[in-house]
Order: sequence, then C-alpha cells, then structure tokens
Amino acid sequence: MEENKKQNETFNYTYSAKQQDEIKKIRERYLPENEDKMEQLRRLDASVTKKGTVVSLIIGIISSLVMGTGMCCAMLWEEYAIGIAVGVVGIIGVCLAYPIYSSITKKEKERIAPEIIRLTDELMK
Repeated sequence: MEENKKQNETFNYTYSAKQQDEIKKIRERYLPENEDKMEQLRRLDASVTKKGTVVSLIIGIISSLVMGTGMCCAMLWEEYAIGIAVGVVGIIGVCLAYPIYSSITKKEKERIAPEIIRLTDELMK
C-alpha cells in the first residue's frame, strides 16, 4: 500500500524539443572539451610567442615611461644629470625588450616542440 502511494507521488515531466536543445547546449559547456588535434596544434603554436610578447611589452612600456621621466627631469626641472641618467636607463630597457622576447620565445619553442612534432606526425598520417 505504501509503495502505491510512493508511485502515485512521483512526478514525471518531459521537456519540449526546444528545451531539450537548450539543455544540451548548457550541458556541453560543462563537459570536458574534446579538442581535435588541429585545434590543439593551433593553440600550441600560438602559445609559443604569447609569453615572450607579454613580458617584452611590459618591459618596453615600463622602460618608455622611465625614459620619459628622464626627459621630463632634464627639460622641466632642469636636473640634467639626473634626467640623462634616468633616460639612459629607460633607453637600455627599451633596447633589451626585443632580445628578451627572442630569448623567451626560443625557450618556449624548445619546450613545446616535441608535442607539436608528435601532433603533426599524427595529422600527416
């Protein structure tokens, strides 16, 4: 008797086709991504230069601001020696931005190369 009551108390509802599609789309966002090999290859290739670009941009921007501060010291405050010294430090930083980018990119290429070679071998078969 109690089992009949429990069966009668259950509620079943089926969603429409439109709602089913929406449910599937939401569910797909939370499932682990099944990235195909070509997308993975593109992502790895793009990641090689990303780290070097960010670091060199930060160094270049900060160095440009330091150089501008040196110019400001020399021109407005008439502190020529301090302004020239600060400006030279900024110029050195700007000049080092590209070699730092190249160095970081080279290291990233060496680190990621085996994975890229493996993926390209699989794709070319």
